[in-house]
Order: sequence, then C-alpha cells, then structure tokens
Amino acid sequence: MVLAIDIGNTNISIGCFQEENILLVERISTNQTATALEYAVSLKLILEIYHIAITSVEGSIISSVVPSTTNTVRQALEMITKKEVMIVGPGIRTGLKICIDNPAQLGSDLVVEAVAALQQYPVPLAVIDLGTATTISVINAKSEYIGGMILPGVKVSLAALTQQTAQLPKIALEQPKKRIGSNTIECMKSGVLYGTACSLDGLLEQIEAELQQPVTAIVTGEIASVIVPCCKRKMIVDEKLLLRGLQIIYLKNKKEKERKG
Repeated sequence: MVLAIDIGNTNISIGCFQEENILLVERISTNQTATALEYAVSLKLILEIYHIAITSVEGSIISSVVPSTTNTVRQALEMITKKEVMIVGPGIRTGLKICIDNPAQLGSDLVVEAVAALQQYPVPLAVIDLGTATTISVINAKSEYIGGMILPGVKVSLAALTQQTAQLPKIALEQPKKRIGSNTIECMKSGVLYGTACSLDGLLEQIEAELQQPVTAIVTGEIASVIVPCCKRKMIVDEKLLLRGLQIIYLKNKKEKERKG
C-alpha cells in the first residue's frame, strides 16, 4: 500500500492506494505550526480508523503548495512508516509536457491533476480545481499543458464578503432553495454558488474560443459537487483526481527505479 498526500493551503488530502485501487480519502486542516509528531499522530489515527496496518505501507508520495509544511509532513511519514518519501518536484518523472513561460513556477498540484486527467479523459482538457484559489489548467489537443487561469476561491470570496460587511453572516455552502433568494442567507448562497457557476461557464467559453474547439471540463476539489449542478454546461466531477495523479506518478517512478536496478 502507498500513502498519497496533497498539502494545500487550507486542507491536506490523504489517500491510500493499493496497485490501482484507492482505499481511503480523508482531509485534515493544514497547520503550518504543527510539528512532525502532531502530523504523525493524525496520520497514524486515520490508518487505524480504516484498519490499515502501518507495516503494510510500502512508501509515500507528497505534492505540496505549502513549502513550510512539506518537510514536516515528510518527517511525519518517515516517522510512522520508516520508509523513504517521494516528493513531486525536480527529479520526479511525470510524463507531462509543460509549455508555459517558466515550467518551474507550475504548482505540483496542477501537475499531478493534469497527469491524472490526461490518462482518463479526452483532450483538449480544462481541469478546474475549486480550492483556496480556483485554478483552471488547460491542456491542448497535443496533450501539452499550455497554461490556465487563477482566481479567488469560493471560500476566500465568501470570507472576504462576510469580513468586510457588518450585517452579512457566515453561511454554509449548500444549494439555495431557489435562484432568487427571499432572505439574506438564501441571497448569499445563490449569489456565491450561481455566481461561481456562471464564472466557470463563461471562462470555459473563453478558453474554447481561444483554442477554437470544445474542451472536456473536469472539476475537482471538496466543493465541486456543490458548484457543478449550478453550471449550465456539462462538467465532470472527479474529487479523487489529484490523489489518482499521485498514484500514477508514484507507480511511474517506482517502475523506473526498478528498471534501473
């Protein structure tokens, strides 16, 4: 079994896979002040809840957009598994052809998602990640990563709205009863969800206009299943996309290492 960890700005996604099968998917909060021991305790507890023996874990792989936390989580994994940890970055084979101005600037999470999307869906692709930031990665018909878009995430926008206004409350991200709200909370739900949905519909339209062909739209992230039903165009929700990409990259590099002896 292999542990796959994605460290995001808000949450850390944790998966465990055996060959091609994903056995668990969980999330814990990203805490940049947590120690390796604290993360080790959290990871060990998750494995115990799912009745997965630590001795059965053969290795781990990490992708991260929080450099200050990467090494801490790596130490935590090494502490509980006693195995070397693979980190997505320089020296790791992904098979992705990146055609942007500075490939080194591309976040490892976007690389991993693109790798997974390319293996499962027809090109050209637009991979939308609804995280702390909303990111759109564009892969052309030649399977080349050619760039994308970054905009404020749904929760970031909602937090800014409530923090900068005296009378707007914090709300849960869930479907409103109708599009035109009849009270403050329903108005906020409708505005945030349908506003985001319209934004995605419009951005995909702009991408297709520039590529001059339709794209397959894949949406991932913990709120993907809430936003996509509000969109007009067809989009595929794949909440395990990133962990599946880590799985692909781990197996690719493991086979390469075995081939070299």
